[in-house]
Amino acid sequence: MTYQRNPVKAPRVSGMALKAFVNTLESSVGSVVLEKLVRDSGIEQWRELPADDAPPVQLPLPHGAPGAEAQSPGEQAARAIAATPVPKERETVSSFARAYREGGVDPVTVVRRIHEAIERLDSGKDRLGLFVARKPDEVLRAAEASAERLRAGRPLSVLDGVPVVLKDEVDLAGFPTTLGTKFRNQPVAADSTVAARLKAAGALILGKANMNEIGINPIGLNPHHGAARNPWNRGRITGGSSSGSGAVVAAGLCPLSIGADGGGSIRIPAALCGVVGLKATWGRIPETGVPPLCWNVAHVGPLGLTVDDVAAAYALLAGPDGHDIVAQSQPPHHLSGYEDGNLSGVRLGICWPYFEDADADVVARCKESVRALTDAGARVVEIPAPDLNTILWTHSCIILSEMAEAMLAHVKTRSADFGLDSRTNLAIGRHFRATDLVHALRHRHKLTRELLALMKDVDVLVTPTTATTAPVIPEATLPHGESNLPVVDALMRFVRLANLTGFPSLSLPAGFDREGLPVGVQLTGRPYEEHLLLRLGRVVERAAEVRTPPIHVTALR
Repeated sequence: MTYQRNPVKAPRVSGMALKAFVNTLESSVGSVVLEKLVRDSGIEQWRELPADDAPPVQLPLPHGAPGAEAQSPGEQAARAIAATPVPKERETVSSFARAYREGGVDPVTVVRRIHEAIERLDSGKDRLGLFVARKPDEVLRAAEASAERLRAGRPLSVLDGVPVVLKDEVDLAGFPTTLGTKFRNQPVAADSTVAARLKAAGALILGKANMNEIGINPIGLNPHHGAARNPWNRGRITGGSSSGSGAVVAAGLCPLSIGADGGGSIRIPAALCGVVGLKATWGRIPETGVPPLCWNVAHVGPLGLTVDDVAAAYALLAGPDGHDIVAQSQPPHHLSGYEDGNLSGVRLGICWPYFEDADADVVARCKESVRALTDAGARVVEIPAPDLNTILWTHSCIILSEMAEAMLAHVKTRSADFGLDSRTNLAIGRHFRATDLVHALRHRHKLTRELLALMKDVDVLVTPTTATTAPVIPEATLPHGESNLPVVDALMRFVRLANLTGFPSLSLPAGFDREGLPVGVQLTGRPYEEHLLLRLGRVVERAAEVRTPPIHVTALR
């Protein structure tokens, strides 16, 4: 198949024009407008595309080879952060553990410094828009308990006393899980599995991070909580929907955060903010306590300053919890071979026309990442071009249909509670036919089967994470933002397939463009082979240039 990407024809719309457009979509003539919109965007070609014998049920993902050794999650996390010394100026999980062990600082001092930094960065007219909710006194009490454990030589894990932030899509007892909306204001009674595991590890949860409303857009502009701004340049977007989760790590407020990814929502902000983000295999990290928005493509996972940080979080968070059905039938997670920098025998699958369909600086930096991998012994295998139109419509139909269903009760009573971009996408989701959704689910199965076949000949797929670095925030359109589908396409071009198939995918920094903005490279692997992605990620990381963003704080000194 020859590589082809259909151009995005939708105009850029904001302000009164966008409001009028949304009102039209929600009116009695909306279905006519919506049908023209999706037809002009290429849906008819997709509707006619045969799904062969694929049923509308996801293909069970194969388990692959087991790990070479059995270790507890805590042991694996400790192994991850001990794998490579980290420069002292980078405040990683390892840096926190070392500082606490050596007695130079304690969690109470760290938390007080961070609270002061948050007050400075996230208030007033120049706020970064990072947090939607915090309880500093509770965090301070948790820090005091952590300090006592550390003084007694009884830390709960390598994360004891380490600050962490949760996306406001993940339940944290005593806090509302707003999903970036203005109407989900009731505090939840119980922790999500992710929050509970972090607390059990001694992590200090600083609060809930800003996000794109209901995670429906990859930009990161929230009409209710404000625009999340990028620490590399506050006039640039962070990407979304885990917008605050990417920015807090880049700004130095914590070495780890938690995001959620239904269509690149961990990997996109990781790329634009210059941090590491892991979307693990579907169900690898339990979704219990994460309100359902898009059942078939959703993932929750870590963002971190370094690959070691993300590996440590993955080790502690992955594994069945007895509640999440998808998480129940999977092999034990492990980090086998994690420290091995010799990549002899590793095959990198690359479709060069697809890889190069990005800004010149992005392509150049990502090619340098490929060179780092081949210098370590890996070899490139050229692979066929993806069918981007099929991937686009299959993913769009599933995620928007499911989000429309998840929000339907509220849309029926108070649709004006949503921002204009959310209302646009929810209207499209309601417009899809039942036959469209079944067709999409069949193609999801077919795409998964095809990708499994392709990856018999390669071990990892390599692409840029996004086709562009962080775009400019359209200040004149705030707080409501705009509809800008060419930007959305540039951010999502490389990320959709991993959500559709459930394969694991890792974004990590590859360097910088000529304006000093971070570039992300993406590695996608076979199901349950996160350990291989993390192993390759460490090789890329060691070769990439490291800088500190202009907006940055330190907590350990």
